[in-house]
Amino acid sequence: MTIRGKICGLTDAAAVTAAVRHGASFVGLVFYPPSPRNISPEAAAALVTEVPKEIEKVGLFVDPDDALLAEVLAVVPLDWIQLHGSESPERVARIKRKFGIPVLKAIKIAEKSDMVMAKAYENIADMLLFDAKAPKTMANALPGGNGLVFDWRMMQGLEFTIPWMLAGGLNAENVTAAVTISGARIVDTSSGVEIEPGRKDPVAIAAFLAALKAIEA
Repeated sequence: MTIRGKICGLTDAAAVTAAVRHGASFVGLVFYPPSPRNISPEAAAALVTEVPKEIEKVGLFVDPDDALLAEVLAVVPLDWIQLHGSESPERVARIKRKFGIPVLKAIKIAEKSDMVMAKAYENIADMLLFDAKAPKTMANALPGGNGLVFDWRMMQGLEFTIPWMLAGGLNAENVTAAVTISGARIVDTSSGVEIEPGRKDPVAIAAFLAALKAIEA
């Protein structure tokens, strides 16, 4: 059983090097100015120059307009567009048609009924990502990367015709339980490998990816 890992919100060369060296399958770059992990297209392009082709590059956007997507794609060779806002199925389909790049659609989960939304994207997106929904009472909540965990048992028994990824407060200490309970085969971390918001810890990245390899053993 191979568990693939995504390290999201990368902003510096040391973190990218750690992700590549320790076996990440995906590296994520955030193009959303309110996020502490936001990065300019030019800085992102420089960061990914040393990323091998077999490691997939994901750009995270929140309700982006076409101009922003075009600006980023003009300089950053993304393999995936991650949509982490309130994009409708119709908007996801339009983005796929216009830019010709696979789309990863985030679904925010607090209770099992939230899973219903995922079905609306199943035949449109190329992959789904399940993340914890921030409570309305949470101050300065972001669309993702809040370090929150949802009940992984809600994923049990769910079947989708496209791949899916688990996110939400994952780190080296809890990812084994998350995979065991949810059945995830792809996992995503951001805040779980940070020293502070927007600043990744290469040691924590190594530990997270080592935990995934231990699950495989």
